[in-house]
Formats: sequence, structure tokens, C-alpha cells
Amino acid sequence: MQNNALTWKLIKEEHVVQDEWIDFRRNEYKLPNDSVIGPVYNYSKHSFSLIVATDEKGQYICVKQYRHGIDEITTEFPAGAIEYKEKSDVPYITSKNIIATEDDAFEAAKRELKEETGYISDNWAHLLTIPANATLSNSNVHIYCATACKKICGQDLDDTEFLNIETISEKELLSRIYGGDFKQSLHVLAYYLYKNKM
Repeated sequence: MQNNALTWKLIKEEHVVQDEWIDFRRNEYKLPNDSVIGPVYNYSKHSFSLIVATDEKGQYICVKQYRHGIDEITTEFPAGAIEYKEKSDVPYITSKNIIATEDDAFEAAKRELKEETGYISDNWAHLLTIPANATLSNSNVHIYCATACKKICGQDLDDTEFLNIETISEKELLSRIYGGDFKQSLHVLAYYLYKNKM
């Protein structure tokens, strides 16, 4: 089959929840054989930037925080949402206004690294931009690396952010990936992208 013969066609869309955090939709689609499937659920959330950061000694700069999806404390790389409100004509998330430019994503990466950890860097590289969960969502993750990071200040966290900073060796990071508390799949991807580039 040609690619265009594989496409599902949206025939009905219902916004179950649409606010400043998520646009959660219940849809119906016409399949390539003309049958209809539904309900099919998908959503849009903020696209976000993720940073593999190392300090001047080559240690990985990580954060520890609670993740309610798995009800656990995880170790992960700094990351944060790319704001859409300043550029959107509506005060809620849509499938269109969460798509960011690389300039916006890079500014978010620099901001999040500094706010979450107090570190900055003059050495940045873009590793990959990719859908965060192509099966269910059109939100993107923008993955960067920042090396030789310097600590210049304390954290500047949002009211709902509670996280600790850890600097860990590569050996410790791998130990946490393979059986520890480093459980964010996109962050594991980011580590291997970084290793491939370096």
C-alpha cells in the first residue's frame, strides 16, 4: 500500500477536557477500508525541552522528583514545558499551539536548566526533536545537550516544583537506567543520543 492509503480520516472530534494543561479528545476515524473506529483517545500537552547536562568534571547533572504516573521518586535530566500562552489567541491548549519552534525550545532548555539546577553552559547542541508519544499525542520533545556546565546560582522553582539536584557519574547513571530509579524513557533515549554524538 502507498502511504496515503494508510491514513485514517478524522470524522468526529470531541474535546473531553481542554484547559491550560491538556486537550484530551475522544475521536472517531474512518479507516483505509472505510470502516469506522471509535472511540479513539488522543491528547495534546505542552511540548517540552530536555537537557542532558554535564558539569566541568563530566558528571551528569540530574534532578530527583516525584512522578505521579508511577507513584515513585525518579532520577532524570532537567526538562520543562515550552510555554504557548504568549503566542496563542486562546488561554487553553490546542493541537496547534503546543508545536514550538527550535528557537523557542532552545530558550526553554536554557531557562529550565538554570531554574531547576542553577547551572548554565556556553556549550550546547541540539540532538533531536521527536514526538513524545506518537501513538497518543502530537506533543514534541526537543532534546539538547549542555556540557561544561557551571553552577552560578540556586534553584528558582515554580510553586508546584519540588526537586533535588544530584551530580552522578556515568557508571552510576547506567546503574540507575538498568534497574534503578532512572525511569523516564525519553530521558534514557536522550542519554544514548548524547553518547552517540559525543
